Amino acid sequence: MNETHSILIRLGQSLNQVIVGQSSLIQQLLVALLAGGHIILEGVPGTGKTLLVKVLAQLIQGEFRRIQLTPDVLPSDITGTNIFDLNSRNFTLKKGPIFTEVLLADEINRTPPKTQAALLEAMEEMQVTLDGESLPLPDLFWVIATQNPLEFEGTYPLPEAQLDRFLFKLVVDYPDQAAEKQMLLNRQAGFAAKRLDINRLKPVATVDDILQARQAVKEVKVSEAIVDYLLALVRVSRQYPDLTLGASPRAAGAWLQTSQALAWFTGRDFVTPDDVKTVASPLLRHRLILKPEAMLDGLQIDAVIASVINQVPVPR
Repeated sequence: MNETHSILIRLGQSLNQVIVGQSSLIQQLLVALLAGGHIILEGVPGTGKTLLVKVLAQLIQGEFRRIQLTPDVLPSDITGTNIFDLNSRNFTLKKGPIFTEVLLADEINRTPPKTQAALLEAMEEMQVTLDGESLPLPDLFWVIATQNPLEFEGTYPLPEAQLDRFLFKLVVDYPDQAAEKQMLLNRQAGFAAKRLDINRLKPVATVDDILQARQAVKEVKVSEAIVDYLLALVRVSRQYPDLTLGASPRAAGAWLQTSQALAWFTGRDFVTPDDVKTVASPLLRHRLILKPEAMLDGLQIDAVIASVINQVPVPR
């Protein structure tokens, strides 16, 4: 389509060279980046979640910060605080790690609700308020929050209203056998993620490239038939018998936006029904709430999303 599109394709290829066996996840990550939405990365330890985010930040030359969230982390540890300087007799602002372009919030469900709320307010408002003063965050400001799906003791699950502020929930699965074999061969040849010098990776894009791509995504055409199709899917989700909570108006807007981002990323200037269906699972799996009896029956949320999609005829 243009040079910016070529840059994003090369970015995906570079990520796939470092992170083996996660091509589908990488595409979803880049779609969220193009749509300007924050992400929850869920996966068991050792699947390369932190490495993926660090490599992506380096490849786009974005400022990167990481917060290890624990029960004793305070809101000021994230946002910063005003410190009194005895020499100048004035307060000086010490900015927290939230003032960055790519922020990795590790194990967001391990920190108390007050700290979660401070982070999520910044995500929604794109600014931080300290002592009555509003401080803007960078234009790119992008949060990737990780959580471990296996541990529940001592955690603080995010409430539905806060989950809705994340664009995608991406599940990091185990790589397939061929990819895992390649990982072992790479390690045998001397590759070690812990010793990987991220700074030596050659960048393939800039933050300005990403911001230009976001503007291009907004120009992707969406026909009225596609809008009606998307709205029909949203309505079905709200009436689905196994759900207590369907897709919100915010989810509908995000669904349209991410469909445009996927269309642009795949080289088209118009949205198709397949684009709408492809982004449905990562967009809805953290927004739809199963009824307790459905959970007891072992019903999986991705299966419900597939059922919702199957109930709505695809427009011609």
